[in-house]
Amino acid sequence: MVRSRSSRYLTRLLACAMVALGAVPTAVLAGASPAAADTTAFRGVNWARLGDNFHGGPLVLHGLSSSDSYATVQAKANAIYTGFQNNLGANTVRLPINTYTVGTSWWNSYTGAIDAATAKGFKVVLSYWDDGVAASGGRIVNTSAFNTMWNTVVARYGGNDLVYFEPMNEPGGHSAADWANVVVNWLDARPSIPRDRVFVSGAGLNTDIRSMCADRRLDGTLVSLHHYTFFSGAKNYDQWVAFLRDAIGPCAGRTVMDEFGAPMDTGLNYHDAASSDNFVRYFRATTDVLRELRIGSIYWPGLGGKVTAGQGDDWYAMQKLHGTGTNLTLSTPNASGLDRLRYAWGLTGGVPDRVSRLRNVGTGQCLDIPGGTTANIQVQVYACNTSTAQRWTATAGGQLTALGGQRCLDAYNRGTTNGTVVGTYVCNGGDNQRWTIGGDGSIRSALSGLCLDVNTTTLKVQLWACWGGDNQKWQTENI
Repeated sequence: MVRSRSSRYLTRLLACAMVALGAVPTAVLAGASPAAADTTAFRGVNWARLGDNFHGGPLVLHGLSSSDSYATVQAKANAIYTGFQNNLGANTVRLPINTYTVGTSWWNSYTGAIDAATAKGFKVVLSYWDDGVAASGGRIVNTSAFNTMWNTVVARYGGNDLVYFEPMNEPGGHSAADWANVVVNWLDARPSIPRDRVFVSGAGLNTDIRSMCADRRLDGTLVSLHHYTFFSGAKNYDQWVAFLRDAIGPCAGRTVMDEFGAPMDTGLNYHDAASSDNFVRYFRATTDVLRELRIGSIYWPGLGGKVTAGQGDDWYAMQKLHGTGTNLTLSTPNASGLDRLRYAWGLTGGVPDRVSRLRNVGTGQCLDIPGGTTANIQVQVYACNTSTAQRWTATAGGQLTALGGQRCLDAYNRGTTNGTVVGTYVCNGGDNQRWTIGGDGSIRSALSGLCLDVNTTTLKVQLWACWGGDNQKWQTENI
């Protein structure tokens, strides 16, 4: 991911603080369409090292340990890919490489992550990240080290049709012409690799793909585009659409957006088409353009990435990691963000309804209908299981339904005060039956704004003023 090592976090903070300008987004994408595309076979996420992949050392991805054997890496990776597949619908993972990783003792273990992905049928995009050895400041400075690394990778995976190669992530130290020459030399040195398994990064920060598309020497390759709010500031929805269309230009048929992302930890509602938040406008516009033009994409990050101050991972992360050893699971911090990602991938005709279990962070137990009864009853938390009493469906209308849609989660008597009983009731479309699942783990009543809260003495569920306690935080788990 782009950003100089000293400024990446600051850049995101500044971008987050910008005030979005302009009118409420329109429902129809404006402007002339670029050429038709269909790279939608790529539905992916980046799995990264905590602290980002620009690193002068071995790339130990989030959830792995430098002491892990090949078998342990493979087992951990399989658990993580299962989460990516089940929670997101992903079929692609982008993994970083560098000279400290490839051809070393860690490489012997790291390949377990690649092999686990291909064994599951995932496509794998291997991308070189500036490590200060083969490249520095976004420019290739040691051609021998660069070629040695890639020769080792290609020798092992050149014959695997599921593995794709991106010669360098964000070649920002090269001019467009200079970077095109580097890629041509890479291709000429490896004629056995089919061109449609090579990702050519856009010049600069993977942003100028039009120059790459125009160079006939690169015909047949894919081009990779990066797209973030901090590249260009605040815009309204239509301006974001126009900006992205212009960046793609005539290259849609070859484009895969292999990095884009927005905060998933701040409670933003990406369903809100009227939002004035710059991130919401950006993410909605981006996912709309990707879906319309049938452009594949790889979200940054699925797991790992920059460590945000005050938490243990990247605030853009689409998934949260839980567990120890090889017993790893993933959860989704922002359901609306996931819905938009799936929409970009063309997996749904709109916002999907998803059946999930809701685990309370404070108690470790799950939202439960006592006895699974269809009678109106106050809900509770109870030891997590796979029964119908704990299967909740988040609908596009903001309801949480259960028992096959027979009952809705309801703030009884339209209560708006602390202690309001929360239970099941016949679905009626009332705003006391609509809920917002926030990226901070909260579930808020649309009527009162109060949070779904567990009384830790009785284990009954009620409404209470939101204060951020673990008894008010919930994790969605696909079942």
